[in-house]
Amino acid sequence: MSDEKRALPDVGPVVSSAHLAQSALPALSEVEFAVTMMNNAYHRWMVRCMTAAGGPAMSPLEVLILHLVHHRDRSKTLAEVCLILNIEDTHLANYAIRKLTQAGLVEPGRKGKEKTIQITAEGAKLCARYKEVREALLVRAARQLGRDPDDISRVAALLRALSGSYDQAARAAAAL
Repeated sequence: MSDEKRALPDVGPVVSSAHLAQSALPALSEVEFAVTMMNNAYHRWMVRCMTAAGGPAMSPLEVLILHLVHHRDRSKTLAEVCLILNIEDTHLANYAIRKLTQAGLVEPGRKGKEKTIQITAEGAKLCARYKEVREALLVRAARQLGRDPDDISRVAALLRALSGSYDQAARAAAAL
């Protein structure tokens, strides 16, 4: 039989754990694998984009926190950072904030009795440069995919909704 007539085997959904895909919802395993690949690629991107923008060596969490603190030019508390980024281990966020403070990218402040962190001029400048690099490299490439921006927004909404299901299931698993 020629290669042209040879049928491709049915490989099923694209997953990393076929045994988990054999369930009532195989598509969820596809999402999990896609999120894993996306998460790793996104973390790699953030770190390399920050380096290209001229920033110091940073972890993905430090990059996320820096941008969040700069968001809407309002100071944030540790609790707000953890809530918004869905961080359970506050000590990880606290350590990242300490490193950003030492780098001069954020600074401590106060909102009443609460400690806050706010962006510094140097931090804002770095975020602006990151945005320039992101626009030139990532946004341009993503637009070339030709996807409808509304479709991308719908995927984001679905992922946010699924994160709630995972959080709820994690709480239930912890109670077992």
